[in-house]
Amino acid sequence: MTKIRRYINDEYIYFLTHVTYKRRHILVKHFDLLMESLITYQKKEKYELMSWVVLPDHMHLLIKLCDSRLPELMRKIKLSFSMKLRKRLQQRAGRIWQYRYWDHVIRDQKDLNTHIDYIHYNPVKHALARNPFNWKYSSIAEYKDVYSNDWGVKEVVIDRGNFGE
Repeated sequence: MTKIRRYINDEYIYFLTHVTYKRRHILVKHFDLLMESLITYQKKEKYELMSWVVLPDHMHLLIKLCDSRLPELMRKIKLSFSMKLRKRLQQRAGRIWQYRYWDHVIRDQKDLNTHIDYIHYNPVKHALARNPFNWKYSSIAEYKDVYSNDWGVKEVVIDRGNFGE
């Protein structure tokens, strides 16, 4: 397996995507365990969880490290959730997460704003909600002063047979 180079710096903000093994729909169903793991390590490892969204088979996080190393932090969080989930499901073994994860270092304020919007719009993008404020597995409520009430609301498209004309 190729070793991935990650650019780690306490001053960086990271956009992260983590996907479940075989895209199993387990994260929303066991949201409480996932948040418990994120909060536990937020206190222990001192990172700021700036925005987040959890979907059935993947999650996006926007974090700022304080004095943690990103790969170690992500390993601890995912391992914590995996152990809690196996205990709940009474399983002794089995993969929970895909190997690796995707990360992006935020470059500037525009990039930060774009990724916060992407995170909060994700449930609409995946047709899990028509209004991002209706998706409770997201940090959008913490941004209620930033977004209008109708931000990201997807209109229902009616097929009248004239698409592409």
